[in-house]
Amino acid sequence: MMRRAAALVLCLVAAPASALELSLPVSARPTAEVVTDPDSYALPTGPFDAGRVPAQQVEGRVSRQAWRIAGQNMTTLQLFAPLRDQLSDAGYEVMFDCADAGCGGFDFRFEIEVLPAPAMYVSLTDFRFVAARKGAGDHVTLLVSRTGSAGFVQLVRVTGQGAEADLPRITETVTPMAGNGDLAQELLAQGHAVLSDLEFATGTSDLSEGTYASLEALAGFMQVNSQARIALVGHTDAVGALDGNIALSKRRAVAVLERLADAHGVPRDRMVAEGMGYLSPIAPNTTPEGREANRRVEVVLLNTD
Repeated sequence: MMRRAAALVLCLVAAPASALELSLPVSARPTAEVVTDPDSYALPTGPFDAGRVPAQQVEGRVSRQAWRIAGQNMTTLQLFAPLRDQLSDAGYEVMFDCADAGCGGFDFRFEIEVLPAPAMYVSLTDFRFVAARKGAGDHVTLLVSRTGSAGFVQLVRVTGQGAEADLPRITETVTPMAGNGDLAQELLAQGHAVLSDLEFATGTSDLSEGTYASLEALAGFMQVNSQARIALVGHTDAVGALDGNIALSKRRAVAVLERLADAHGVPRDRMVAEGMGYLSPIAPNTTPEGREANRRVEVVLLNTD
């Protein structure tokens, strides 16, 4: 049994006094919550096939939540199975249940609704999904995946429109962590992505201490794509001489490489670090906002074979 220390508690539609309570591991921490009322949700009812995921449109109060489970040496099945069992114990009927390839592969993930990284991460080859219902007006989906160092859980719940009208209505996304977009999707679709949550001490190449969702997502991508090689490329704004900026940008890229190797176990021989200085801006260097955007480290996918 999973330790009952962190729980998600949501009111049932048919009887507001009762509740659905799912227990998560003690290290679970919420990363995002979006509640819209009224809204609709395309609830997946089968695997990706012939270019689409079959879905049932359900309407009502839609709650989208995600959690990150740090430091758990558990497989996705070990994370997923107790949650699925708790849904069954609460009276939910499973409509569709699948795991990675059985869902139709990563195409399934691209066709369903997923909260953006770093709130939710979905591995290319290691994720599990279930859709369930209780009566006609209570639908739930669970999506579970993991990186090399953390698990991720997403819950979407749709309850019958108007049944909980007395509850506070939240229409804005609450995301304590800054987003990076879907790193795996960006790498595969574009061949590169900005690691936008990195923090360096001003004018130095010292990567600040702490955890970075972008590095966790990148490490997870490298783990499930065991032959992939990447280049980490540093960039600066246009303040100062070119030679100095190239040197600084490369040192920052090297710092990211070392953090990926030391903290996340990514082999050094699958990574290279380079610096471009101010030669490849993504915004004008004439404004403070543009200069800030240009100070970045990008990951470039070299191969996946």
